Order: sequence, then structure tokens, then C-alpha cells
Amino acid sequence: MQPRLWLLVAAKLAALRGICGLQQSPHFLMLQTNQSATMTCESKTSSINGRLYWLRQRGAPSPDSHHEFLASGDFSNNIVYGRGMTSEMLTLSRLSTRFTLSLKHVKPEDSGVYFCMTIGHPELTFGMGTNLSVVDVLPTTAQPTTKTTPKKKKCQPPSPGPQKGLHCSLVTLGLLVASALLLLLSLVVAVHLYCLRRRARLRFIKQFYK
Repeated sequence: MQPRLWLLVAAKLAALRGICGLQQSPHFLMLQTNQSATMTCESKTSSINGRLYWLRQRGAPSPDSHHEFLASGDFSNNIVYGRGMTSEMLTLSRLSTRFTLSLKHVKPEDSGVYFCMTIGHPELTFGMGTNLSVVDVLPTTAQPTTKTTPKKKKCQPPSPGPQKGLHCSLVTLGLLVASALLLLLSLVVAVHLYCLRRRARLRFIKQFYK
């Protein structure tokens, strides 16, 4: 049944384009080995009439990344599993327009970015992805210690001499410039990750052309 399903999907993908329109949560998930992972996918703009697919992208998004088909389900709860996937490894469920993917007994090799996807007419709709990280030992949080807070130095008004006021102005200007550079760097990183993820999706679509 699975090969026929993907032959049909490949035919539909011939003139499709990928967009982001599904609300997926959580965005990041860190778990310990043998725990269970749960992620949801829901459309806020329109109902999901057909099947909803779950894909996995191992490693960081890049132009050479490949999407691995895990499973798909519809409103009748008819589930199709990908190669090597069984109901003992993952389950799909639905509540109204919200679809849930549950992974059982996760391992470090299950780490990756998980996407939900629907096939419409004539467009692909992707979720923004859930980044799952599975580790053997969760990082510990250091216990807070009580420390004496030193008194903050206040800039004195330029009463006797103008040099102190000039020093305060330079410090304030330096902080503003540093904040602007940090915001610009964050914007560049976000745009770069978006471009890489878009290229990976386009590469995934091209795989069906071959």
C-alpha cells in the first residue's frame, strides 16, 4: 500500500510549491533516552481535508538535507507507516483539526527536525518544524547561590567639570550600538536559517520528479 501511496503523491507533486501555513508545536524539545516525545500540528486558516504527513529531517537544515517519511493519517484514523516504522515506535491521533505525533522510547538517533505536511490543490503546506534533541543525560541546572549585589555606580551629573558627563554619554552610545549590532546579527541568522530550510524543502519536492 505504501508504494502506491507515494506514486500518487509523486504525481500530485509535479506542479506544487511549498509554503508554511500549519501551526506546529512545540518548536524545540529536549528529552532523555527512552522518554516519549509528543508534537502537534494544526491549521488555523483552513481545515485539513486530506491526509497529514509527518516527515523527519536529520541534522541541521541544509541544501543537501533529505526528508524521511514517518507516517500519515486522515480523519478516519487510517494510518500509513513509513519504511521501518511501526505502531510500537510511534502513534498518530487526532482531536478535531489537531493532529498529534507521539514517539515512544526515543533514542539519540531520533534527534532531528520533525515537520508536518499536507497536500492541497495545488500547493504543499508545511509546519515550521519541531527540533527534537535526545540525550542520554539531561543538562543540570546549577543551584542559585546568594551573592552580595555590588552597588551600581551612578554617573554623576557634570557639576564641576564636563568630562564626567561626556564619559556617561559615550557609555550610553556604546550600549546602543552594541544592541543594534546584536539585533542585526539575530536577523541575519534567522534569514539564513529560513533560506536553508526553504532549499531543503525544494530539494525534497524535486526528489519526486525523478
